[in-house]
Amino acid sequence: MSGRRVWRARALGLLWLAAGPVAASGVDGLWQQFDDDGRLNSLVRIETVGGQVQATIVKGYPVPGRPADADVRCGRCPGELRDRPLIGLRFLWGLKGSGPAWDDGQILDPEDGAIYRAKATLSDDGSRLTVRGYLGVSLFGRSQVWRRHTGPATENL
Repeated sequence: MSGRRVWRARALGLLWLAAGPVAASGVDGLWQQFDDDGRLNSLVRIETVGGQVQATIVKGYPVPGRPADADVRCGRCPGELRDRPLIGLRFLWGLKGSGPAWDDGQILDPEDGAIYRAKATLSDDGSRLTVRGYLGVSLFGRSQVWRRHTGPATENL
Protein backbone atom coordinates (compact mmCIF):
# COMPACT_ATOMS: atom_id res chain seq x y z
CA MET A 1 0.00 0.00 0.00
CA SER A 2 1.42 3.40 -0.93
CA GLY A 3 2.13 6.01 1.72
CA ARG A 4 -0.71 8.19 0.49
CA ARG A 5 -3.25 5.33 0.78
CA VAL A 6 -2.04 4.42 4.27
CA TRP A 7 -2.41 8.03 5.39
CA ARG A 8 -5.93 8.25 3.86
CA ALA A 9 -7.01 4.97 5.55
CA ARG A 10 -5.67 6.15 8.92
CA ALA A 11 -7.37 9.54 8.55
CA LEU A 12 -10.69 7.90 7.73
CA GLY A 13 -10.28 5.55 10.69
CA LEU A 14 -9.60 8.47 13.04
CA LEU A 15 -12.64 10.33 11.72
CA TRP A 16 -14.78 7.24 12.35
CA LEU A 17 -13.42 6.91 15.90
CA ALA A 18 -14.04 10.59 16.60
CA ALA A 19 -17.61 10.53 15.27
CA GLY A 20 -18.51 7.06 16.50
CA PRO A 21 -20.60 4.64 14.47
CA VAL A 22 -23.35 6.51 12.65
CA ALA A 23 -26.52 4.89 11.34
CA ALA A 24 -27.58 5.33 7.73
CA SER A 25 -29.87 8.31 8.37
CA GLY A 26 -28.46 9.50 11.70
CA VAL A 27 -31.80 8.73 13.37
CA ASP A 28 -31.81 4.94 13.00
CA GLY A 29 -32.06 3.13 16.33
CA LEU A 30 -34.20 3.03 19.45
CA TRP A 31 -35.89 6.17 20.77
CA GLN A 32 -37.88 6.96 23.91
CA GLN A 33 -41.19 8.67 23.16
CA PHE A 34 -42.81 10.73 25.92
CA ASP A 35 -46.42 11.86 26.32
CA ASP A 36 -47.42 15.50 26.77
CA ASP A 37 -46.97 15.21 30.56
CA GLY A 38 -43.36 14.10 30.13
CA ARG A 39 -44.06 10.46 31.10
CA LEU A 40 -42.20 7.77 29.16
CA ASN A 41 -44.86 6.34 26.87
CA SER A 42 -43.11 3.97 24.48
CA LEU A 43 -39.90 2.78 22.95
CA VAL A 44 -39.82 3.07 19.16
CA ARG A 45 -37.46 1.72 16.54
CA ILE A 46 -36.56 4.12 13.75
CA GLU A 47 -35.07 2.76 10.57
CA THR A 48 -34.40 3.96 7.07
CA VAL A 49 -36.01 1.83 4.38
CA GLY A 50 -35.63 2.76 0.72
CA GLY A 51 -34.29 6.20 1.66
CA GLN A 52 -37.32 6.98 3.85
CA VAL A 53 -37.46 7.07 7.64
CA GLN A 54 -40.13 5.06 9.46
CA ALA A 55 -40.87 4.27 13.12
CA THR A 56 -42.45 1.25 14.80
CA ILE A 57 -43.59 0.87 18.42
CA VAL A 58 -41.55 -1.89 20.06
CA LYS A 59 -42.50 -1.46 23.73
CA GLY A 60 -45.09 0.38 25.76
CA TYR A 61 -44.77 1.44 29.37
CA PRO A 62 -47.58 0.78 31.88
CA VAL A 63 -50.20 3.42 32.50
CA PRO A 64 -52.45 3.02 35.54
CA GLY A 65 -55.98 2.07 34.48
CA ARG A 66 -55.01 0.92 30.96
CA PRO A 67 -54.62 -2.64 29.64
CA ALA A 68 -51.20 -4.29 29.34
CA ASP A 69 -49.18 -3.80 26.13
CA ALA A 70 -50.24 -7.04 24.51
CA ASP A 71 -53.92 -6.11 24.88
CA VAL A 72 -53.76 -2.54 23.54
CA ARG A 73 -55.04 -2.26 19.99
CA CYS A 74 -55.53 0.65 17.64
CA GLY A 75 -59.35 0.70 17.78
CA ARG A 76 -59.71 4.11 16.14
CA CYS A 77 -57.11 3.63 13.43
CA PRO A 78 -58.27 3.83 9.81
CA GLY A 79 -58.48 1.02 7.26
CA GLU A 80 -56.05 -1.87 7.54
CA LEU A 81 -54.54 -0.42 10.73
CA ARG A 82 -57.81 -0.78 12.67
CA ASP A 83 -57.59 -3.16 15.65
CA ARG A 84 -53.92 -3.95 15.11
CA PRO A 85 -51.79 -4.31 18.24
CA LEU A 86 -49.88 -1.15 19.13
CA ILE A 87 -46.72 -3.17 19.71
CA GLY A 88 -45.29 -3.67 16.23
CA LEU A 89 -47.40 -0.88 14.71
CA ARG A 90 -45.61 1.31 12.16
CA PHE A 91 -46.95 4.75 13.06
CA LEU A 92 -44.49 7.08 11.31
CA TRP A 93 -43.51 6.65 7.68
CA GLY A 94 -42.35 8.39 4.53
CA LEU A 95 -39.97 10.95 6.04
CA LYS A 96 -37.47 12.10 3.43
CA GLY A 97 -34.36 14.18 3.84
CA SER A 98 -30.84 14.08 5.10
CA GLY A 99 -28.59 15.60 7.69
CA PRO A 100 -30.55 16.84 10.66
CA ALA A 101 -33.95 17.38 8.97
CA TRP A 102 -36.61 15.15 7.42
CA ASP A 103 -39.99 16.18 6.03
CA ASP A 104 -42.87 15.03 3.88
CA GLY A 105 -43.85 12.07 6.07
CA GLN A 106 -46.98 10.94 7.86
CA ILE A 107 -47.64 10.10 11.50
CA LEU A 108 -50.54 8.20 13.04
CA ASP A 109 -51.93 9.21 16.43
CA PRO A 110 -53.16 5.87 17.88
CA GLU A 111 -55.26 7.74 20.47
CA ASP A 112 -57.68 9.20 17.92
CA GLY A 113 -56.75 7.31 14.74
CA ALA A 114 -55.90 10.50 12.87
CA ILE A 115 -53.04 10.65 10.38
CA TYR A 116 -51.09 13.91 10.18
CA ARG A 117 -48.26 15.23 8.03
CA ALA A 118 -44.91 14.87 9.79
CA LYS A 119 -41.42 16.23 9.93
CA ALA A 120 -38.48 15.61 12.25
CA THR A 121 -35.30 17.41 13.25
CA LEU A 122 -32.28 15.82 14.93
CA SER A 123 -30.38 17.79 17.59
CA ASP A 124 -26.75 18.71 16.92
CA ASP A 125 -25.48 16.06 19.35
CA GLY A 126 -27.86 13.38 17.98
CA SER A 127 -29.48 12.68 21.34
CA ARG A 128 -32.88 14.31 20.74
CA LEU A 129 -35.34 14.13 17.87
CA THR A 130 -38.10 16.71 17.56
CA VAL A 131 -41.06 15.10 15.78
CA ARG A 132 -43.87 17.38 14.60
CA GLY A 133 -47.27 16.26 13.39
CA TYR A 134 -49.42 18.89 11.68
CA LEU A 135 -52.40 19.64 9.49
CA GLY A 136 -51.71 21.51 6.26
CA VAL A 137 -48.90 23.78 7.39
CA SER A 138 -46.44 23.14 10.20
CA LEU A 139 -47.79 26.12 12.17
CA PHE A 140 -50.92 24.07 12.97
CA GLY A 141 -49.44 21.12 14.79
CA ARG A 142 -47.82 19.62 17.84
CA SER A 143 -44.25 18.61 18.56
CA GLN A 144 -42.72 15.98 20.80
CA VAL A 145 -39.08 15.60 21.74
CA TRP A 146 -37.90 12.00 21.72
CA ARG A 147 -34.66 10.94 23.39
CA ARG A 148 -32.23 8.42 21.96
CA HIS A 149 -32.38 5.20 23.96
CA THR A 150 -29.03 4.63 25.62
CA GLY A 151 -29.79 1.34 27.37
CA PRO A 152 -29.20 -2.13 25.99
CA ALA A 153 -30.78 -2.70 22.57
CA THR A 154 -32.44 -5.88 23.86
CA GLU A 155 -33.99 -4.34 26.99
CA ASN A 156 -36.95 -6.73 27.49
CA LEU A 157 -38.30 -6.17 24.00
